Amino acid sequence: MLKLRNTFTGDKEKFIPMIDGKVSMYVCGMTVYDYCHIGHARVLVVFDVLSKYLRYIYGDENVVYVRNITDIDDKIIARALHNNEALDDLTGRYIAAMHEDTERLGVQDPDMEPRATHHMPQIIAMIATLIEKEVAYQAQNGDVYFRISAATAYGRLARKNIDDLRAGIRVEVDDVKENPLDFVLWKHTKLGEPSWNSPWGKGRPGWHIECSAMSMHCLGDQFDIHGGGLDLKFPHHENEIAQSEGCSGHKYVNYWVHNGFVRIDSEKMSKSLGNYVFIRDVLQEYKPEVVRYFIISSHYQSPLNYSEANLENAKSSLFSFYRALVGFELPDSIQIENDNKYSRAFFEALDDDLNTPVALSVLFEMLREVNKIRHIKGSAPEVLAMAAQLKAHAGLLGLLKDDPVEFLQSAIRPGSISSEEVNGMIERRALAKREKNWEESDHIRDCLAAQGVVLEDSHEGQHWRRA
Repeated sequence: MLKLRNTFTGDKEKFIPMIDGKVSMYVCGMTVYDYCHIGHARVLVVFDVLSKYLRYIYGDENVVYVRNITDIDDKIIARALHNNEALDDLTGRYIAAMHEDTERLGVQDPDMEPRATHHMPQIIAMIATLIEKEVAYQAQNGDVYFRISAATAYGRLARKNIDDLRAGIRVEVDDVKENPLDFVLWKHTKLGEPSWNSPWGKGRPGWHIECSAMSMHCLGDQFDIHGGGLDLKFPHHENEIAQSEGCSGHKYVNYWVHNGFVRIDSEKMSKSLGNYVFIRDVLQEYKPEVVRYFIISSHYQSPLNYSEANLENAKSSLFSFYRALVGFELPDSIQIENDNKYSRAFFEALDDDLNTPVALSVLFEMLREVNKIRHIKGSAPEVLAMAAQLKAHAGLLGLLKDDPVEFLQSAIRPGSISSEEVNGMIERRALAKREKNWEESDHIRDCLAAQGVVLEDSHEGQHWRRA
């Protein structure tokens, strides 16, 4: 049985859906004012793996995965004003870029991808309910705030004491809030900003209310899993709980799942430090599956250290898997067999709070077995069956999706020798060998090696790959 570390309780708990056999999951997605960085890649890949595994367990038709888009907030407005650009043009461009990144990383589209600007009626209706229940109020400046004193368990998700939070807040002289901790639900319109009509005048929503309204609209006022990056735990997810439960009067989410931070060369990644890396820049240097392998090589809750050395290690590991599959004719869709020691160990790892590093270690055991029996028996049926199972299990993690030869031979860096040039040189070398021109044969081999091309012999003949 799948167990997940529930951030709300701090415990590793058996995952039991509210509705037997059906799963609902909401993940906080991107705020689209810039390109997605490697921290976003971790969120995208981690919850893609979780959704894939949930679909494997419960069936594709029984899992509903929602990942939102925040397309209105302070940062988006500031960037549009800085660019002298229409808000929709800015967000549309970065949404398209995000979709390019997710497609390249092999991240499956969510079942629903709600956008904040498309859900203003739901947002306004939710705020109206909160005011009606007297857990929200309109201040003198026209803004609407959530009344934090109405949330009796505020701070529990992030393990924060409300008195300590209050003591740490700097109170402005002209603050219109009843309590310094009260947070905004609706902001009155300001000159030059986009706005929508509401019972409280023209304005726009606060950031936190967007996710509550979108998640409850898509999945109902209670659902199974809410995910996101650890940086969202406080105050965003804490505020989501307060306003959602203040609206519905009952529990909002059963399981909170957060992935850990990304560090850059052991230093915390931060836009303020200027050490963030865009996904599309990484993909100019590394194949998408290498980046994906790198991300899941650490447990999702652990810090992930982004470095060239770690990416190179991921590339080397992934190349080992693809080299083992060269020469096999394997279908894209393979039925997973779960009645052997490898499958049992693999699924035990994933059931244990999605322990992908251990699952990868099981794949390495399968890889060694494939290479061992292939060395003895060549392409015998049992070797083909083991290779097929290796590919099938890796597929649950979004790996080994490419054609092995294409993966090993395709160039990623600009200026690399082309596959056509390599094949031409190999043909010339073969001719030189037939003519017993060993000097020319060795010269061509050395030229290929200098270009990062490795020639390999196997039971199926000679192959080449990039180093």
